[in-house]
Amino acid sequence: MNKELIICLFILALIIIFNIITQNYTKECVTQMNNSLTELKKVSVDEQNNDTITEKLDGIQKQWDTYQEKLAYYIEHDELEKVETQIFSMKGFNEIGKYDEIVPELEKCIFILEHIQDKTKLNVKNIF
Repeated sequence: MNKELIICLFILALIIIFNIITQNYTKECVTQMNNSLTELKKVSVDEQNNDTITEKLDGIQKQWDTYQEKLAYYIEHDELEKVETQIFSMKGFNEIGKYDEIVPELEKCIFILEHIQDKTKLNVKNIF
């Protein structure tokens, strides 16, 4: 009986530790992406310069690619693909010069990132 209890407590502790690690990493990724997207929003609204926006979008794409590699281990791929779809939509609108369309796509991307962060939290709502 004692062995089983110790093993169960050990497994429970591992689950909690890994959950804390993944939540912290997800929070860090979402915060960094939101900061980059906010900078892009300022550039797209103020300057509407194709070269500057393209540079920012390429940086965001590279940043997302590095985050996505690790996030894919524990987050549904559909959720991650939604963010990537929004990034490609912003790139497409930038290429055709529709700078006003970048901001709504950007806001959707921020919403999806925050949704991913909320979805991975350990709380009663997500358990049931």
